[in-house]
Amino acid sequence: MIIGETFRVALSSIRANKLRAALTMLGVVIGVGAVIAVVALGTGAQKAVEDRINALGANVLSVYPGQSFFGGRASDNRVSLTVDNADALRRDAPLIADVVPELSRNLTVGYSNKNLNVSVVGTTPNFLSVKNFHIQYGSMFTVGDDGARQRYAVLGNSIPDMLGVNPAALIKQQISIGGQTFDVVGVLEKKGAAMSFFNPDEQILIPLSTARYRVMGTDRLRQVSLKVRDNVPLEQGMVDIERVLRREHKIRPGADNDFQIRNQQDILATQQQATEVFSLLLASIAAVSLVVGGIGIMNIMLVSVTERTREIGVRRALGATKLNIMSQFLVEAVVLCLMGGLFGVLVGMLSARFMSTLLGWNTLISPTAVIVAFVFSALVGLFFGLWPARRAANLNTIDALRYE
Repeated sequence: MIIGETFRVALSSIRANKLRAALTMLGVVIGVGAVIAVVALGTGAQKAVEDRINALGANVLSVYPGQSFFGGRASDNRVSLTVDNADALRRDAPLIADVVPELSRNLTVGYSNKNLNVSVVGTTPNFLSVKNFHIQYGSMFTVGDDGARQRYAVLGNSIPDMLGVNPAALIKQQISIGGQTFDVVGVLEKKGAAMSFFNPDEQILIPLSTARYRVMGTDRLRQVSLKVRDNVPLEQGMVDIERVLRREHKIRPGADNDFQIRNQQDILATQQQATEVFSLLLASIAAVSLVVGGIGIMNIMLVSVTERTREIGVRRALGATKLNIMSQFLVEAVVLCLMGGLFGVLVGMLSARFMSTLLGWNTLISPTAVIVAFVFSALVGLFFGLWPARRAANLNTIDALRYE
């Protein structure tokens, strides 16, 4: 029996039992679709982390207040990180190109008849360049505005929506921050939380001196962001920061630091690694349904062998070889899996689009995952169709002809 004839007979058998073939393919459809959808979800999460890493910049470090230690034991009080510390880093750390102090507090923000409670950050104009933010409407306040303690505000991208106002319409309008009137001079472009607990689009920037003397009445900073000079390894930049801050905090040699220096890229890289492992685990679980679908195909093919025992005997009597019979049943199993794989690819892509559009999840369809899932579905058909095919091929011709 030639190859073309084998495919013709196999397809004819599938068409003769359309409902059974559809139900048999269902397990493969679900398996392939689940693998593609889960991998798309994991790939989208990894892409979001990569975008967040790129958004942070390649050479940015952050310093946070730490704990003080007495007799080797941590104190309950947090050590202050002050504006003077930021000035010292700007002045005495030669490997640091830029320093951005951040003084923040959650305050009530009002406009018209709406009120919000959001993070208000007192900072310097170089906040944008160091932290890779961009202005969408208006402009950033200047160094002169900071020195003059002007009551100017730059809004995060989500703030106008939270206030129910068009972003462009808010420029040169006045809002209330902590009971004081501020002029809106700019609105930032969307940044996105990107797997972070803090959403940078839900903050308001004001001049550092304004925050320090007019709003918050303190010089204690939430953090200091620092940009290391080009071609300088981050590790050297961290050593330079540590040297200056230990001197400023009068920490004795051998004593623990009372501040923390963090490389945000390391944190996000750890998140990415965890996401990859989680995605692999979910894809493996989804692949189990492919195996279950393969078992279903094997079961149906065994039933088909039993039903067509007399047909097999007739074919053998007319000269069909064991290889011909085996090929016919293998082709049927593989075709069922390939058809299920095609429908599964469609289901997986639609599921990924559904999660992205309606649920707002980050998804990215991986061509590699589509190809692997489709090829794997063919291998499932080949593997689980082998036993029924061998059983059909090994039937005794006389016994098969006598079968009722």
